[in-house]
Amino acid sequence: MGRNQSAVVCCAVVLAVGCVLTGRASQTTGPPARLSQIDWEPALAAAEDLPRLYSLLVSHRGEISLERYYHGRDASRVANLKSASKSVISALVGIAIERGHIEGVEQPIEDFFPELARESDAHKREIAVEDLLTMRSGLESTSNRHYGAWVLSSNWVRHALTRRLLHEPGTVMDYSTGNTHLLSAILTKASGTNTRAFAQKVLAEPLGFTLANWPRDPQGIYFGGNDMLMTPRQMLAFGELYLNGGVVNGRRVVSQAWIDRSFIPRGRSHYSDQQYGYGWWIRELGGYQTYYAWGYGGQFIFIVPDLDLVVVATSSESVGARRRGHRRTLYEIVEQLVIEPVAGAAAN
Repeated sequence: MGRNQSAVVCCAVVLAVGCVLTGRASQTTGPPARLSQIDWEPALAAAEDLPRLYSLLVSHRGEISLERYYHGRDASRVANLKSASKSVISALVGIAIERGHIEGVEQPIEDFFPELARESDAHKREIAVEDLLTMRSGLESTSNRHYGAWVLSSNWVRHALTRRLLHEPGTVMDYSTGNTHLLSAILTKASGTNTRAFAQKVLAEPLGFTLANWPRDPQGIYFGGNDMLMTPRQMLAFGELYLNGGVVNGRRVVSQAWIDRSFIPRGRSHYSDQQYGYGWWIRELGGYQTYYAWGYGGQFIFIVPDLDLVVVATSSESVGARRRGHRRTLYEIVEQLVIEPVAGAAAN
């Protein structure tokens, strides 16, 4: 794919009075569900059996229909989004473009990193903002087996920029958190403030919350694409912002055009075999196109536009050999025990 191709819900009332579950769940809150005829016991039972699950929230048509916390967690506890942070960085880039801080997705990143002019590989100077958003910069990844050396380096931006160029920019997807950290550095330079301050002003404040502090690199640039912190409700608000076309309380925060572009598949991961847009993963679940932010260990924001549905799950970051089983079960819960029942009820 070349550059020119870029173009369950649970009845809380019923649960409160008649479905008292023993064990690890700590609380259930939320208004009466609109789809109260659905039996959500299978979803809740499956969630109860996940020892690493911290929260499961579902919003249908803007109303929280399920809010359940596990293992001592509650609504006030922030979750580490891990790589779901990449979807937030993508939103910030779209806002920065809309405000004129960045010219557009085709702008070469050399404009922000003049040191690329000294690179021996001239093709690096062809890397555009869009290539970082889509993980098609061509630069050797800083993730997976390369991650430790990268975050232990004295200069994360320089380390990412000086990786070998393995592919022509704009062609091959190779997942790398270094790409989104470069976007954070670009946001810092382009906005004239730091990434967190920019995010607070243009994103968190309109959504009605304050962003928690998250780590920075040795040069003080906020980590782009990892370790952002939000409560599950804040994650839900972010998902609903995209579901509602970038508008909250009548205020335009993200352009509809940016959301549309973000949800266009631009590449496919050779690890997960899932499609990727501008910081969002794309797959079909329960017969419906689903867009999702995905973080290591089981941090998710699922958006199903055709059903007016947003699902959030957070999990323990401490994972072992069973992490893939946990993730697979979460997908099954969302697909079979949330999306399919909602779709069935909506069809009646």
